[in-house]
Amino acid sequence: MRAMATWLVKTEPDVFSIDDFADVKVTDWTGVRNYQARNFLMAMEVGDEVLIYHSNAEPSGIVGLAKVHAKATPDKTQFDPKSEYFEPKATTTTPRWFCPDLKFVRKFRRQIPLDELRSSKALDGLALLQKGSRLSVLPVSGKHFDTILKMVS
Repeated sequence: MRAMATWLVKTEPDVFSIDDFADVKVTDWTGVRNYQARNFLMAMEVGDEVLIYHSNAEPSGIVGLAKVHAKATPDKTQFDPKSEYFEPKATTTTPRWFCPDLKFVRKFRRQIPLDELRSSKALDGLALLQKGSRLSVLPVSGKHFDTILKMVS
């Protein structure tokens, strides 16, 4: 039985790629502006494992692994009027958006493309593969997480 939760976060490789993540090692996962995705970020606990998914890429797919390094705190970008993620209704006493710190663990030796994920019967029910699923942060069951790790080993 897995003690930690497992997650998937999406990033666009032309904005913040797995290689960028490998360079910085730890980053606050800013810029998420969907309430359900925000709630998932807030539910993350230190040590939880996180799959990194390149979206809006050709092809899109899972490219690496991270761990939650620190629980979610207010996303600083919501307070910066120069940021594309500025939230005029947010204040330091009543923030709307939160982000955990994620720590790079490893880049997979190969990307697992979305088509390959879809073709795996063992991944039936994976939220990422559900029709209309567009959230940038998703929970992943332990069974699905283990299946994905086997696909890259």
